[in-house]
Amino acid sequence: MKALITGGAGFVGSHLAERLLKDGHEVLVLDNLSTGSIDNIAHLKTHPRFEYTIDTVANESLVAELIDRSDVVFHLAAAVGVKLIVEQPVHTIETNVHGTEVVLKHANKKKKLVVIASTSEVYGKSSDVPFREGADLVLGPSIKHRWAYACSKLIDEFLALAYWKEKKLPVIIVRLFNTVGPRQTGTYGMVLPTFVRQALAGQPLTVFGDGTQSRSFTYVGDVVEALVRLVQEPKAIGEVFNIGNMGEVTILELAQRVKAATGSESPVQLVPYDQAYEEGFEDMPRRVPDISKIHALIGYEPKLGLDDIITRVVAFMRER
Repeated sequence: MKALITGGAGFVGSHLAERLLKDGHEVLVLDNLSTGSIDNIAHLKTHPRFEYTIDTVANESLVAELIDRSDVVFHLAAAVGVKLIVEQPVHTIETNVHGTEVVLKHANKKKKLVVIASTSEVYGKSSDVPFREGADLVLGPSIKHRWAYACSKLIDEFLALAYWKEKKLPVIIVRLFNTVGPRQTGTYGMVLPTFVRQALAGQPLTVFGDGTQSRSFTYVGDVVEALVRLVQEPKAIGEVFNIGNMGEVTILELAQRVKAATGSESPVQLVPYDQAYEEGFEDMPRRVPDISKIHALIGYEPKLGLDDIITRVVAFMRER
């Protein structure tokens, strides 16, 4: 199999590229390095079945060529991170919607399988936890830039499913829940690497809001395993799947666990949302996946718990 990974120099994309090469597949990576890093794939550059191109999914002729050479497309390229989303809403919407449009249009010409990486953000302010794929989605008002990302990714989902329904383009949509692990950076607001960096540097661990908001963190290796298995299952086509870990933790508790794992004496500092992002910022109080659908289809079960994940992230960042 030959796989194209858009955003393949990113955190998840680079781990997926590694896994596919390990399994004997060929990998093409397309990334403009806006949020990805060449360091993430530097160790793969000499691999005989690996090829990378530094460019954007907006380059239609290039995307068309790369898709034509591939059997499956993992479309991971997107604007990511709450900080980036709040600061650059135009970039967020244009990157996510137009990029997906380009990929789907050219994949459709040869009916190449496309995996669209969506996000747990699409569940918005829903209180129906754990989140199920078929449940109603509750987004905030359009005057709150925070919801631009969720809305743009939801449009990606609608567009992909429309291609499947109308044009029979095989698509699979995955909603990723707080994927974490080595190589992730805190540059755009990713909480775990930010906490680990602060703890190792002896700086205060900055918890936004009151810290009672909860999340479910999933190891990147578990996510990659799910992606690899989904593309091998014909029944996954035309469906939406949560990929996550049902273990729930408050952000305040996460900070304490990072302190314990690093042996840090750093204080925990609460930062109001208005100071962290923008005035009137709204957050999701809980984000927990129902993973029964993907478990029933491919037997997916996350293998790594939060403490083990933190240990690996700490080891990685200490090494760096």
